[in-house]
Amino acid sequence: MLSVLVLGIFAFTTAYGETLCTKKREEYRIFDETTPQHVKDFYRANHTYQTVEFVLEKEKEYLPLRHRRMGIWEAFRIFDTLVDESDPDLDLPQRYHLFQTAEALRRDGHPRWLILTGFIHDLGKMLAFFGEPQWAVVGDTFPVGCAYSDRIVFPEYFAGNPNHQILLYQTEYGIYSEGCGFNNVHMSWGHDEYLYHVVKNYLPTEACYIIRYHSFYPAHLHGAYKSLMNDNDKQMLPWLELFRSYDLYSKTEEKLNLDALMPYYEDLVSEFFPSEIDW
Repeated sequence: MLSVLVLGIFAFTTAYGETLCTKKREEYRIFDETTPQHVKDFYRANHTYQTVEFVLEKEKEYLPLRHRRMGIWEAFRIFDTLVDESDPDLDLPQRYHLFQTAEALRRDGHPRWLILTGFIHDLGKMLAFFGEPQWAVVGDTFPVGCAYSDRIVFPEYFAGNPNHQILLYQTEYGIYSEGCGFNNVHMSWGHDEYLYHVVKNYLPTEACYIIRYHSFYPAHLHGAYKSLMNDNDKQMLPWLELFRSYDLYSKTEEKLNLDALMPYYEDLVSEFFPSEIDW
C-alpha cells in the first residue's frame, strides 16, 4: 500500500501544482540572504535558546498534558489567530494551510486518517497561546545533545547556543547511541512533539509518526541523522516524505470555500476524537 501512496506524490505535484500552485518547488523554503529578516531573526533565537536543558524542562512541563481540556474545534479556533514567524511561504491565517494540506490529500484519494493528519498536524502550535515564544513553538526541528547537522536551516546561528561549547554535545552521537531511534532522541521543543503526545492515543501509528517528525526536515528532506535511525524510523520515513509533498507544496494564496468544506471535516474529526481531549 505504501508504495502506491508514494507514487501518488507525482500525481499530486503535477495535477495539483499545475492548477493551483503559483510557485515552483524550488521557490519554496528559501533560506539564504534573500530570506525575510523576520524569518532570520526567528531562527537566530531558535538556534540560540534550544538547549538540552530547555528541552527537558519543556517536556516535563507540557507532556503530562495538564494545561487544558478542550476539543479539536476549540483548539482550531484559537490556533487560527496565529501567524507563523518561521514560514517564508505563507502569510494567511493558519486554517488555510490546514485545509489546503488536507484537501490536497483528499483530492488524491488518500485514506481518511491521512487526510485528518493533514488537517490537524499543526495544532500543536497551541503552545504559543500558553505563553511560549514562537522560537519554542514553530520552525524546523533538530536533535539536541549531539552535533548539529549542516543541513539544519541557518546552522551558523548555533554559535550562540551554550550547548555549542559542550564537547559531548558536539559529537556525532552525543548523549545517544548509534541506531537508538528517533523516539529516544530529544528534539528541539516545538509543536510536533507536543501534538504527538496530545493525539497519540487516538490516531494510527503512521499518523502519530508524521505529526511527531513532520518538521524534522534535516532528516526527511536532506537525509541527515541517519546514524540515529532504527528500523522503525527507516520503515516510517516514506510516510514523512509523502506527507512533506502535501504539507509544503499545497501552500498557495488559494481561497477555499471553508464553509462548504466544514461538514466533511466535522464528520472526520468526530470519527477519531471524542468531544474533549487533554492538552
